[in-house]
Amino acid sequence: MAARERYQNRIELLQGTLDLLILQTLQWGPQHGYGITQAIKANSGEVLRVDTGSLYPALHRLERQKWISSDWKTSENNQRVKVYKLTAKGKRQLSSERSRWEQLTAAIGGILNPIK
Repeated sequence: MAARERYQNRIELLQGTLDLLILQTLQWGPQHGYGITQAIKANSGEVLRVDTGSLYPALHRLERQKWISSDWKTSENNQRVKVYKLTAKGKRQLSSERSRWEQLTAAIGGILNPIK
């Protein structure tokens, strides 16, 4: 029963929202994939969780669009990890995505709480 409740309480991300979350996370500094998922989880109060099956295709897509770049590095655990960072083009895209997100949330807020 607990697993079913957890599934019902999951918030499914709108298409494109994951890109925004990744770009915002990388705005705080370069990070490897696991670090990105942990930052999203922690900063959302553990409401949002990104599966690797969603994360890595999104990272590859963002890299193809040149919004992020990556380099192989050695982690503090002495493991080889791919570290992603935001590019100048990615910073511009983040600004655009944030603006659209703010418009969307204001529009939804207007529907949920109309002025009477």
